Amino acid sequence: MQRLRTSTLKAVLLATALLLAGPAHARDWSTVRVGVDATYRPFTYKTPDGQLTGFDVDIAKALCDEMKARCSFVESSWEGIIPGLRANKFDAIISSMSITEERRKAVDFTDKYYNTPSTVITKAGALDGSVASLKGKRVGALKASVQETYAKRVLAPAGAVVVSYDSTQQSYLDMKSGRLDAVVADKVEGRIGFLDTPEGKGYAVAGPDLDDPKYFGSGSGIAIRKEDADLRDRLNAALRTIRANGTWKKISDRYFDFDIYGR
Repeated sequence: MQRLRTSTLKAVLLATALLLAGPAHARDWSTVRVGVDATYRPFTYKTPDGQLTGFDVDIAKALCDEMKARCSFVESSWEGIIPGLRANKFDAIISSMSITEERRKAVDFTDKYYNTPSTVITKAGALDGSVASLKGKRVGALKASVQETYAKRVLAPAGAVVVSYDSTQQSYLDMKSGRLDAVVADKVEGRIGFLDTPEGKGYAVAGPDLDDPKYFGSGSGIAIRKEDADLRDRLNAALRTIRANGTWKKISDRYFDFDIYGR
C-alpha cells in the first residue's frame, strides 16, 4: 500500500508541475515583433521620410489590430530574415515570403495572404524569356528568394550566369547599366517597383508567368517559428476575419487595381 500511495503522490506532483509549467511558456502575444525587408515596393518599402509602408505592412497592422496586439517592426536583410526569426529577433515574417517545402523545414507558415507569379524582365524585344534565350546571359535574382532558386536550378544548368543581389532594386540598376541581361523577379514587384517607373522605360516582361510550385511555392504566407503554433493559429484566424470583413480588400485596393489573392 505504501508503494501505491508513493506512486500516486508522484503522479499527482508531476501533473501539478506540468500544469504550473504550461502558462510559464505560453505567450500572450500582446506585442508581435514583425520582421520585414523594406526594399520590396509596393509590398514593403519606406516613404521619403523613412516610414515603413506597403501592402505587407498594412496587412500586418490589420492582423495585429484583429488580435488586439501591437505590431513592432524589425528590419532585416532578406538573406538573413529566416535566421533572424529562428534567433528570436522577431516573432513573425510578414514580408512577401513564398511558402515552399524547403522553407517549411526551418519554419512554419500561416495560410497564404496573396499569390503572384514571377517573370523575366529584360530590355523590350531583346529576349523572349525562355530558358534557351537566356543561355550565356547574365541573369540577376534576389538572394535567398524563390526567383534565385529557379535561376540556379533551371537557368544556370542551361547555361545562364546567375548573379545574386541583396535587393531587387540593385539588380535593376545593374541591368540598366548593362551588367545584367535580365532579372527574374516577382511580376507585381517588377512592374510597380521598376517597369512603371521612369527607370523602367525601355524594359518589359518577357515570356509567360513563372509559377511552378516546385520553385515558386504556393503563395505568400507569414513565417513563424515551429514552436509558436499558438501564434500561427491566431494569425490564421485573423487572416480569415480580415478576408471576410472586407479589410483585406480595402488594403489591397490601396496598392493594386487587380486581384493579387490568386489561386
